[in-house]
Amino acid sequence: MASKRGKQTVRDMFLSMAVISAAAGVVYIFVPHDENANPVKAVDYRVELLTARRAAPYPVVAPDGLTEKWKPTSVSYDRKAGNSWHLGFLDPEGKYVAVEQSTSPTKKYVTEVSQDAKNTGRTQQVAGETWQHWEGSKYDALVRHDEGSTTVVTGSASPERLAEMAAALKTS
Repeated sequence: MASKRGKQTVRDMFLSMAVISAAAGVVYIFVPHDENANPVKAVDYRVELLTARRAAPYPVVAPDGLTEKWKPTSVSYDRKAGNSWHLGFLDPEGKYVAVEQSTSPTKKYVTEVSQDAKNTGRTQQVAGETWQHWEGSKYDALVRHDEGSTTVVTGSASPERLAEMAAALKTS
C-alpha cells in the first residue's frame, strides 16, 4: 500500500505543475506588455538642485534651455563625497550624458566619473568657456576647472551632444 501512495503523490505533483504552468501561460498571453517600452523613467531634479545649491561650497550647475527630448534620469548630491553633484540624462538619441561637479582632487575625480577617460591635452571652447577634452573607451568627457571645484560633462553621447550639454549649463 505504501508504494501505491508514493506513486500517487508524484503523479499529483506533476498534475499540479501542469495546471500551474497552463495558468501562467494564459496570464502571460492575455496581460498586456510592451517589449519596446523604455524602462527608464524621467526624474524631476528641481528640489535636489535647490538643496545642492544651498549646501555646496561652489556654484552648482544645471542645464537650462535643452529641448524636451533630453530626459533627466538620475540626480544626487553627496556632501561626504567631496560635495559631489550628479545629474544624469539621456540625450535625444538615447545616449547617456552626466553633469558632475565636486571639490575632490581633479585627476582622481574626473577619472572616476568618466570611467577612466584620459586627458588628451586638447581644449575646446564651448559657450565662451575653455573645456579640456578627455577620451576613454567607455565615456568621453569635457572638463572645466572652476575656483574650488571641477565640472565634468561626460557620457557615451557624441562629442557634439556633450558640448550641447556644456553650453546649456547655468548656475541659476
